[in-house]
Amino acid sequence: MSYSTDVLFRPFSVGTLNLSNRIVMAPMTRVMAPNGVPGESNATYYRKRAEGGVGLILSEGTVVDRPASRYESGIPVFHGAPALGGWKGVIDAVHAAGGRMGPQLWHTGSTRSMSGWEPEVPVESPSGLVAPGDLRGTAMGDEAIADTIAAFAQAAADAKQLGFDTVEIHGAHGYLIDQFFWQGTNERADRYNGATIKERARFAAEVVKAMRTAVGPHFPIILRVSQWKQQDYAARLAATPAEMADWLVPLVEAGVDVLHCSQRRFWEPEFPDIDGEAGLNFAGWAKKLTGAATISVGSVGLSSDFFGAFGGQGSQSDGLEKLVDRMARDEFDLIAVGRALISDAAWARKIQSGDTAQLKGFEAASLAELV
Repeated sequence: MSYSTDVLFRPFSVGTLNLSNRIVMAPMTRVMAPNGVPGESNATYYRKRAEGGVGLILSEGTVVDRPASRYESGIPVFHGAPALGGWKGVIDAVHAAGGRMGPQLWHTGSTRSMSGWEPEVPVESPSGLVAPGDLRGTAMGDEAIADTIAAFAQAAADAKQLGFDTVEIHGAHGYLIDQFFWQGTNERADRYNGATIKERARFAAEVVKAMRTAVGPHFPIILRVSQWKQQDYAARLAATPAEMADWLVPLVEAGVDVLHCSQRRFWEPEFPDIDGEAGLNFAGWAKKLTGAATISVGSVGLSSDFFGAFGGQGSQSDGLEKLVDRMARDEFDLIAVGRALISDAAWARKIQSGDTAQLKGFEAASLAELV
């Protein structure tokens, strides 16, 4: 390479979390936890990424204690003695390898399984919708909302007690929390809805506040957010910086330390009509508007965007110069890498050493096993 990647390997700290570099393993659903319990193979999978030089590992989505909080039986859960014992094995293995890790706490809302699996009880969501006009499951009542907020808080407390270094809330991609954000799936007539994104963010803010109370003032809380949804790739919760501030500032004020800003391609500007085609991306604007630390994510190290990865496009060093340039001007603080780490646990070490010729190409077949 004709440029240095040293900027990716600067230390970073927030609250009690101290990282050796700026590279984050993005949460990636693997559906390989029998009965929802992570085992030795899951621990080995994450340990290898710690050994490979990833600064912070965020687990695959692991669900909170609600009757229908997952849409596949192989998704891990983050409640009950067997599962929490399994997660203790995971974090101990990561720490033994010198890594840092947080679980991504999740509720899949009314989204549908790709395999056709169904939970034993009806799925829940803000208004019984999986997409605009697409009915599925039941609308959550006051008790269900209160119990869900409590479940997130308990999971956060358990994560801290098990020894995890941070915790992430999944508030993106059309799952439960995002279904509250999105006007197309939130048709409630109570305080959890409204004409503005600030009003529709109330549920998420209450989740954050409850988690903050559970873990104390210094344990870092990360929140993953996105404009796009799996139900609508073109969806936008915030069409202007003012709307984005209305959405995100209250969440930071509620207790979020880091915003994990998911976009399909990290190099694309969020508001090009304001600052041009080389303007700030989603994470850049989120940092500017809130003052919080941000993680950017979206097709890092892939030859096309992450949807192309399912067709077999490989891991490459293409685009890293753009990433280095953005990191050098502190547009965002951390960069999350997804599919490129599926097949190549040593991706970070190879980038640091400049050994990009040895990067392993991502293959869709890798999604079928933990390696």
